[in-house]
Amino acid sequence: MKLSTVTRYGLRALSDLCAHEGALEGKKPVTVGDIARRQEIPLSYLEQLFAKLRRGRLVESVRGAQGGYVLARPAKEITVAEVMRALGEPIAFGDCQTSAGCRNASECATYELWQRLKGSVDQILESTTLEDIAQKNKRAPRQEDFLGS
Repeated sequence: MKLSTVTRYGLRALSDLCAHEGALEGKKPVTVGDIARRQEIPLSYLEQLFAKLRRGRLVESVRGAQGGYVLARPAKEITVAEVMRALGEPIAFGDCQTSAGCRNASECATYELWQRLKGSVDQILESTTLEDIAQKNKRAPRQEDFLGS
């Protein structure tokens, strides 16, 4: 299984938003341009992702000179699974787990394996929050830490 850039970029962008909106000091909107620059994600691509996240009610846009985006709910209440659903990203390990289904599921020797694997992955995605990811991001050493700046 390989995650698409939609999922990877979406989660990186939301982690960045968590780190820079100042949720503890009162939400400060973050621009998509700032996120795109810090995360090295093409701006036009990121704008499309934020439109999906807004429609999924995970972020809210703030208009005006100091505008940008803020999380619609606390980071501890938004799961990775919700983000993936808002971005339109299914998690499947084969056709048998998509809406198309599989005609051979009842005879397939690996069907049960893929179902168990999907169940485990779903459990992790449903129990991991943006706060979990943002906390890990805060603990991760930065390049400056090694350069002595």
